[in-house]
Amino acid sequence: MSAPVTAAALAHADDLAGFVAAAPSSFHAAAEVARRLTDAGFEPLDETEAWRVTPGDRRLVVRDGAVIAWVVPGGATADTPFHIFGAHSDSPGFKLKPQPTTGRAGWLQAGVEIYGGPLLNSWLDRELRLAGRLVLDDGSSVLTATGPLLRLPQLAIHLDREANDHLALHKQTQTQPVWGLGNAASADLLAELAAAAGPDVDPARIRGYDIVTADAAHGAVFGKDDAFFASGRLDDLASVHAGLVALEAHEHADASHIAMLAVFDHEEVGSGTRTGAAGPFLADVIERIQLGLGADREQQLRALAASWCVSSDVGHSVHPNYVEKHDPVVQPLLGSGPILKINANQRYATDAAGAAAWHGWCEAAGVTSQEFVSNNAVPCGSTIGPITATRLGIRTVDVGIPILSMHSARELVGTADLLALSRAAAAFFAG
Repeated sequence: MSAPVTAAALAHADDLAGFVAAAPSSFHAAAEVARRLTDAGFEPLDETEAWRVTPGDRRLVVRDGAVIAWVVPGGATADTPFHIFGAHSDSPGFKLKPQPTTGRAGWLQAGVEIYGGPLLNSWLDRELRLAGRLVLDDGSSVLTATGPLLRLPQLAIHLDREANDHLALHKQTQTQPVWGLGNAASADLLAELAAAAGPDVDPARIRGYDIVTADAAHGAVFGKDDAFFASGRLDDLASVHAGLVALEAHEHADASHIAMLAVFDHEEVGSGTRTGAAGPFLADVIERIQLGLGADREQQLRALAASWCVSSDVGHSVHPNYVEKHDPVVQPLLGSGPILKINANQRYATDAAGAAAWHGWCEAAGVTSQEFVSNNAVPCGSTIGPITATRLGIRTVDVGIPILSMHSARELVGTADLLALSRAAAAFFAG
């Protein structure tokens, strides 16, 4: 039975829509998390400077498109464990190539490369933004985000009478969006990005860039009884936002653990980077906090052994038009609560202890949880959960919310599930 959509759930969805609009790239997502937490009293730290750790701290650190924030309880000691809510800031789509200003037959086009595993056809006939960072000749970087600028126009049915029977896009020749009319030799897409970054950014100073596409449409609630919420980048900004809202409101005075939000980049391409879950970022931050609390090696290991990570990412809702693709019994549904993700081959890190703990946190939050497991003939993907468990040895459970149109330019979730996940995250932080 789906949960009713309350005024609080609608307000949460509206806040998420604004968050997604402010976070069209992983770099913007990390910056927006940092901005909101700074407004909530968190202190930003610089990785190149010395850190002082004191019980009662509310701190954060940004590394490119990743961000980690934490709250140290008043009674913290050298072996205080961590409760880490993990998510990721990137989404499948397209990334700008070198020499990106291209064109053909009088059209200006953008040279893009496929990032991750997007549903390519979902990007057709949508107004798209470009967003990310520009690195200048002095080594500084600036964020940039255009308004609606690009479009991938679909070929008319009159020119492909069998399009409805076999639509398949060539990944090179048919995925290059248009952004204007004219001669590519006299146009400059990087100049557009420089102008979007601000009047003081000279395009001649750009020495590097990490720029991706994002759907320009705003997130929206719709459907009978406001059951649905649709937006770009819900995989995985829905989880990032849930953890952010929970940490903003977290009180630390009597907690027995350090509450932490860890948002990684590059999950959609394997996490194997300095800002991905397979990289050193989380381990670096944890170690610096522990050293600041005076921990020796044994105390560090004791703290990790008592710690938990909740890895939150979206999972598949049962699809009414493709029921055969799902397990015949375990069929999570939009609007019926967050999901516990289970896989026998450890593509998800959940085990019996993690399942019991998750159900306890959900019960404490007044939230109903569902379970997800794949059809044996349709293998599932993976998450940051097994990576985090492997790197740090922290007990990890994989969770999320059910979704349709996963990896589409615009995805679909249950409105009530968004707030429910955040409430479960708050119970996890509270312990």
